[in-house]
Amino acid sequence: MLTDTHCHLDYNKFDPDRAEVIQRANDAGLIRLLVPGLHHKSSKEAVLLAESNASVYAAVGFHPTDLEEFSASTFQEVKKLADHPKVVAVGEIGIDYYWVKENDKRAFQRDVLKQQLDFAKEINKPVIIHMREENDAWIGDASVDLLRILEEWQSTLQGSLAEKPGVLHSFNGNLETAQKALALNFYLGITGPVTYKNADEKREIIRQIPLDRILIETDSPFLAPVPVRGKRNEPAFVHHIADKIAEIHSKSPAEIASITTHNAARLFAWGD
Repeated sequence: MLTDTHCHLDYNKFDPDRAEVIQRANDAGLIRLLVPGLHHKSSKEAVLLAESNASVYAAVGFHPTDLEEFSASTFQEVKKLADHPKVVAVGEIGIDYYWVKENDKRAFQRDVLKQQLDFAKEINKPVIIHMREENDAWIGDASVDLLRILEEWQSTLQGSLAEKPGVLHSFNGNLETAQKALALNFYLGITGPVTYKNADEKREIIRQIPLDRILIETDSPFLAPVPVRGKRNEPAFVHHIADKIAEIHSKSPAEIASITTHNAARLFAWGD
């Protein structure tokens, strides 16, 4: 019983065999797949996928590197999509200083992030957060800015959203960043790089993260785990990530599958 909490099944890399990819995931024991939106069109496609597949759910939002078409009108269209019963989160939203270097564009990212956080609070749904540093370092301006914004937002929340505000997707921060995120009640999404040969430091951080705050995700079609590294990633491969976390925490793969599936159900409120 597994869950992939982040897979971009709307990408054209899945056009030739999308239905088969979803079937392979179901055959591999996945009971839930979450497809996050990156902009208006992507969010709409995620919702359509969720409508046509019982195990697929959607999130809607604007990714920080996909803001060219962000406007009051396109944001309003995304807000309408969020009314759909299979939309369980606002995302993928956040900050990315790796691809965006100009200060004015970075400021615009932060402004759009705040608008989307306010919307998530309004509709009482968790957020899926993207964060990437300018030089792919483990801590820097992006994480400082992101955590400051999330702390300000989280301090205004009440009830279940305050207890489960969202997830830092494909977490690649250091232990200090992880601890700060956990203190804000965020979950941490773990992806394929945890299986890579040179990821000892990442694995040590994961060893220190409480299991009740871990989600597993493929970020398909990217970040394929060992032993399929280099191939197009897909949700059926999520078990390799669960297996590695089981090894790190000295648990069985079945235990990790169960724990992370229940964690996802708790955060996204879609039932076990």
